[in-house]
Amino acid sequence: MADLAVQQARKGGAAGGLSRFLHNTFIRNLSAKIAAAPMMATVLVVFIGCTIWTIWYSLTDSRLLPNGEFVGFEQYQRLFSTSRWNVSVVNLLIYGAFSLVFTLGIGFLLAVLMDQKIRFESAFRTIMLYPFALSFIVTGLVWQWIMNPSLGLQGTIRNMGWESFTFDWLTNPRMVLFALLIAGLWQGVGFVMILMLAGLRGIDDEIWKAARVDGIPTWRTYMSIVLPMMRGVFVTAVVLVGSGIVRLYDLVVALTDGGPGISSEVPAKYVYNYMFGAGNIAQGLAASTMMLLTVMIIIIPWAYLEFGGRGRRT
Repeated sequence: MADLAVQQARKGGAAGGLSRFLHNTFIRNLSAKIAAAPMMATVLVVFIGCTIWTIWYSLTDSRLLPNGEFVGFEQYQRLFSTSRWNVSVVNLLIYGAFSLVFTLGIGFLLAVLMDQKIRFESAFRTIMLYPFALSFIVTGLVWQWIMNPSLGLQGTIRNMGWESFTFDWLTNPRMVLFALLIAGLWQGVGFVMILMLAGLRGIDDEIWKAARVDGIPTWRTYMSIVLPMMRGVFVTAVVLVGSGIVRLYDLVVALTDGGPGISSEVPAKYVYNYMFGAGNIAQGLAASTMMLLTVMIIIIPWAYLEFGGRGRRT
């Protein structure tokens, strides 16, 4: 009788566990899950479906229209044997490294200055964030005029008497990437500053008071205490800036159009030109697949640090 009671209790416990699992999976927050179902379906169909479509047709010999003639990794071999693609990748690496370092560094320094309770802080925040509200096309056109050797900064200063002044970065293959960098920093630094400022404002004032009581220098407080506490803000900023770097296209088209020559070519422009200009869909899809892989390399570590590490800590 005792064994029978134990078996019945185990069955009841298993049934109760299954019931709780089904309740937590399907019944709990049912209205929220129903509301999120269209979005989840859209993600599955649009994002995952289009990703699979892109990868599949990058393995075919599609030209002007998609076809199912499978050629394996031939498009990828052709991609990495093309000098234009290799130049665009190198350009993106150079631009991305400088852009990431300077955007985070300048954004953090501006946030530190803004965190000093200065007067007219709201006005300064608005001024610094205003370029981010503009499209990259507008930014590119504005800076194209500023950097124009004849009409822009160079021509203006030469008309003032400094005939030897030279600022021809748009026409200099060695400096054109830095012209793009200046325009990109002008637009993106304000957004990073706002992120960093929000992180700084989230730090308890008691920490600053304790550091001052202990006689810790301000710079040491930032390096040893503030920066480690803002790890999540920095990781988020790196992901946002990095994904924007990989998708860099409209600024290049508006400012340099990939020139002079192909000295400022970037992968996104390569994809567009091959898919809609050269009529080689498979080659463009192969390039876009490599861009997707780069974005995943950025996002997956971020997701692991933010969610996987947090799960282990809890």
